[in-house]
Amino acid sequence: MSMQTELPVLSSADFASDQDVRWCPGCGDYSILAQMKKVLAGIGVEREKTVFVSGIGCSSRFPYYMNTYGIHSIHGRAPAFATGLKASRPDLTVWVITGDGDGLSIGGNHLMHAIRRNLDINIVMFNNQIYGLTKGQYSPTSPLGKVTKSTPMGAIDNPLHPLSIAIGCEGTFVARTIDMNIKHLAATLRRAADHRGTAFIEVYQNCNVFNDGAFSYATDRNTKADTVIELEHGRPLIFGKNREKGIRLNGMEPEVVELGKGITEDDLLFHDEKAPEPSLAYLLSRMRYPEFPEPIGVFRAVDRPRYDQMLNDQIAKAREQQGEGDLQALIHSGETWSVS
Repeated sequence: MSMQTELPVLSSADFASDQDVRWCPGCGDYSILAQMKKVLAGIGVEREKTVFVSGIGCSSRFPYYMNTYGIHSIHGRAPAFATGLKASRPDLTVWVITGDGDGLSIGGNHLMHAIRRNLDINIVMFNNQIYGLTKGQYSPTSPLGKVTKSTPMGAIDNPLHPLSIAIGCEGTFVARTIDMNIKHLAATLRRAADHRGTAFIEVYQNCNVFNDGAFSYATDRNTKADTVIELEHGRPLIFGKNREKGIRLNGMEPEVVELGKGITEDDLLFHDEKAPEPSLAYLLSRMRYPEFPEPIGVFRAVDRPRYDQMLNDQIAKAREQQGEGDLQALIHSGETWSVS
């Protein structure tokens, strides 16, 4: 009779490596690291079957600080490494850690295809709207007109919106959270870990050296009730210090309304994260401060076939039909010749 072995109960400290954490004091990355360790301890994952894959940037130091396996790969290519890893080792839990520069500039192509394939991986993008590691140049998410070392007269590139890209790629789990909202951050990471398929999370992360206060409107206790709206599945979009305001649709355009004065909760837009059609999720991803409160939470969570599972099903079927392959026989098959 086989004996089942129980996994050891781990704490967040068990997921901390022996490396000194080398981020600037006060960086939002510390919060993300702390919540990640708590979440992994809480869900009882095996460290030996957990892998963090990163590219290049401040965020990409993450694998060094986790007591798991890790790959510090090359600029923008973390999704490609993660694809090969998950496809060949479907038993592993794979997290991709990237930044707005790493993931959306040189890595945009790799990110897009990982999301559309729907591998069972988790992608966490630290968005601080700046290049931090290379000392303060504008990034693909920097707002129009942003003055930086590389744009002294103001950025003239239209910024990318990470969630809009993920939803446009038919992402099956798309969410946003904030580094300083630690309960929401932890809950969002937990939901991503539970999702089967590609989970994409954008984290608003403060770079207190080169772009301090970029998201202060969303973190200041005096303003955040009016500038952030928390998405809840099946619930109306309500916000405000006294929950007196909401979002409704005027045709296909969202608009801010005040409750009362003939407007009730039933008139508001109700959030449906499980809708198979992603149009409303995309609409929410376009709501930007200051015209609208910015949504945080899960925009979309649907179940669709997974690339890694289908790939391995095809391999199993091919082996069943044709037997085990022989690489040497394949190389020497057909028309071959020797060069002396």
